[in-house]
Amino acid sequence: MNKAPSQSVEAPAIPESFDAVVLPHLDAANRLARWLMRNDHDADDVVQEASLRALRYFHTFTGGNARAWFLRIVRNTCRGWRGSGVHARTDPFDEAQHGGTHPAPDPETLLLRSEDARLITRAMSDLPGRHRELLVFRELQGLSYQEMADVMGIPMGTVMSGLSRARQAFRGALDNQLKGSGIQRRTHPREQEAEAVLA
Repeated sequence: MNKAPSQSVEAPAIPESFDAVVLPHLDAANRLARWLMRNDHDADDVVQEASLRALRYFHTFTGGNARAWFLRIVRNTCRGWRGSGVHARTDPFDEAQHGGTHPAPDPETLLLRSEDARLITRAMSDLPGRHRELLVFRELQGLSYQEMADVMGIPMGTVMSGLSRARQAFRGALDNQLKGSGIQRRTHPREQEAEAVLA
């Protein structure tokens, strides 16, 4: 008898589901949208719109880095949302600051922490959009240079040089905020040594 050689048949790869690709990255999408939109309500709307776009175009996802794919959609949605000019920038109500339901355990520490956060937020808002995006992706979202390049659609070398310029711009903006608030700039010990030698 002549038997045909048995061939192992592998089941076709099951494509990833929308839930498995997008849902793990919703928190990152919300953080990114809040930084880019500077308004919690608009950020929520942007993330919802980006999620709908991701669902609508999920068939174009070819695998790979789902986080970068989804954050790119969020970033592009933010740009479109801001560019429409329909949504005015407003100052959101800060429940934690005005609620008073939680007594502060250490007022001095809370004051210093909140003042630092305000300075950083104001310095970030003074930056051009591209610099702010780069810093948010790298420092707050923790994306690698390659993920940033994928999200922004630019070469990795451009990401690295842009991030360097963004950090320099942030230092300058933070220095300006410190001068404006009357707080003396904190210097690194080596900077203090160099200033002492030059004086």
